[in-house]
Amino acid sequence: MLASGRKGGMVTLLIAAGLLGCVARAAEAAIHVEGQVQAGGGTVAGSTVSLWAASANAPARLAQATTGADGSFVVSVDQTPDGASLYLVAAGGTPAVSKQDGANPAIALMTVLGSNPPAKVTINEMTTVASVWTHAQFIDGTAIKGYSLGLRIAAGNVPNFVDLSTGGYGGMIQNGLNSTQTPTMANFATLSSVLAGCAIRAKPDACSRLFAAATGRDGTAPTDTLSAAISIAHNMAYKPDRVFALLDAFYPVPQGKHLRASPFLPYLSFAPSAWVLPLKFSGGGNAGGAKIMFDSEGNAWSGDNFLVGSQGHDDLWPGNLSKFAPNGRPLSPMTTGFTGGGMQGPGFGTAIDSTDRVWVDSTSGQTISLFDKTGKPLSPPEGYNFGGKLRAMQGIIVTPNGDVWALDFGDDKVVYMPKGDPNKAKFYCQSTNGQPNKDNPCHLNGPFHLAIDQQDRIWISNAIGDTVTRFPASDPTKVEVFPTGGGSGKGMAIDSKGNAWIANTAGAGLGLETKARLLYLKFTGATLSGIDRVVLQDLVSHPGMGSVSMLRPDGSPAPGSPFNPGSIWGAWAISIDGNDHVWISNFAPGGGITELCGARTETCPMGMTTGDPISPPGGYKGGGMQFLVDVSIDPAGDVWVSNNWQDEWSCYGKPDEGVSTRCGGQGIVVFYGMARPVKAPQIGPARTP
Repeated sequence: MLASGRKGGMVTLLIAAGLLGCVARAAEAAIHVEGQVQAGGGTVAGSTVSLWAASANAPARLAQATTGADGSFVVSVDQTPDGASLYLVAAGGTPAVSKQDGANPAIALMTVLGSNPPAKVTINEMTTVASVWTHAQFIDGTAIKGYSLGLRIAAGNVPNFVDLSTGGYGGMIQNGLNSTQTPTMANFATLSSVLAGCAIRAKPDACSRLFAAATGRDGTAPTDTLSAAISIAHNMAYKPDRVFALLDAFYPVPQGKHLRASPFLPYLSFAPSAWVLPLKFSGGGNAGGAKIMFDSEGNAWSGDNFLVGSQGHDDLWPGNLSKFAPNGRPLSPMTTGFTGGGMQGPGFGTAIDSTDRVWVDSTSGQTISLFDKTGKPLSPPEGYNFGGKLRAMQGIIVTPNGDVWALDFGDDKVVYMPKGDPNKAKFYCQSTNGQPNKDNPCHLNGPFHLAIDQQDRIWISNAIGDTVTRFPASDPTKVEVFPTGGGSGKGMAIDSKGNAWIANTAGAGLGLETKARLLYLKFTGATLSGIDRVVLQDLVSHPGMGSVSMLRPDGSPAPGSPFNPGSIWGAWAISIDGNDHVWISNFAPGGGITELCGARTETCPMGMTTGDPISPPGGYKGGGMQFLVDVSIDPAGDVWVSNNWQDEWSCYGKPDEGVSTRCGGQGIVVFYGMARPVKAPQIGPARTP
């Protein structure tokens, strides 16, 4: 049965439940949403509004309505698909704020509501940008399609940008970490104003100019404002100045004035390097965040080097463990984070197993700790330290068969716990002739991170050197050592073809003067902190130091390896997304993320080869990034990075009192919709959900 009616200038169209027969299951709750379509700050009359349900299958249209003279509409439906993410699309209509008469067929706007929509909503340019960027990996035209967790994460982040009821700014983008500290709000408003320029036809040729500026690398021109937004989101770093130029074209500064009359404020003063919309989150005990891993629900877990509010120092890491919801809300205790289980000062060692238990290596505490998914410690109060046999710990992973492998950075050895059982722990790569462990057959020298490939081989990076170590998980005595071509290997990852990618923080290596100073410090008994300071000074004073190596499954370097397109400075971590693109974090002032074309060049922009940069010449910027250690891809394709340090010179000696708490980095930064999603928890090489 089809029912329609008109009341107060609003047309309501209800789609009968029989039309939903193609949906496998239906929830009992009815949906009734009242809203308004706006463009350029004014209402849009005669716009067709459709309510859609997104799922793993093609989206189902549930209801449709036409806006009245005041832009208002109502959509209602008796049943909605179970677990679906609901969204609204408004097409066409006559904007009240317009330079041209008549309806504008190029208007297409969107608001993603999620599974529990508010009673009143707005559809405008800001809701469109927020919905498109968070759903960039799931959207094609008016269709949103994807697996349930990814859609849930994407929909849950829309309110961070926009208030669904008013169409104005959301809470997170306006808070102190984001509004005045990063260009994200200006990026967001500028994009919204440019879309509005077409919607209200600020110039007679506004839409054609928008479509030309938003045309992506494949040469396909958009045909409406929604497809223009999608094209920009899918080509964030491709000729961003073209879209920025429309701000002046549509809203020139009036004669004798100083500000543009743009529909949304603030706006950018100069073109961005990419149309990215990163947000920063804090709380939950996060201070100097390190390795980030995601559990099966998309929650992010990170060890923290420091304590919130402390005068952090490189010679002691006393931090705990943080947990964030997929929308950035802290889930661990606000100031302390999760504590106990022998954890003290986690380093680059966080892993999550198939039951969502969290394994954490402590660098200062010299332990391995275990927590359940609620943050309750499962390890004893002293942690797993095997009778004091551990020193400064770093990397840890869980393998597909449930084994746990960890690295003792301080003692150059490997810890193995079959099926995660600490009572059966074994140690590998130890010296058998009384010499230091670094002289053992594994040639470990500051082992930092590790990964397992598709052939069940363990790969280990060496932070003090230019090699990686590899052995079969079934027989660690069969050791192979491969040169990487780069110095101080840190993070590493395996792609879908079995290639190993290694972040070389020092690139071609430290300078001769720095090496001489380190040799002097070593023989004079300097502290590790003192040595670190010399290395850091060399890194900071040499912009562009660092590289990324790619070793093929046989251990040989790939052509062109190691890579540095110019945006790598202090490469620290590597993540591989579902398209085999390579993401690199940089431990350098102002941070920065580099995205490289990986081994599957068919997923890269046309004409690119392995190692070519997809990111801008300086990398992706913004979001209040500081000295980064990790970069990690969540199940919705969002890129998370951890601010590990913020003021490097506050980490040594006795800094000025006013900045004495600014050693540890502030917050986690999330870039939305930029990468192909990765299944969580990630155990072994990255897989698509």
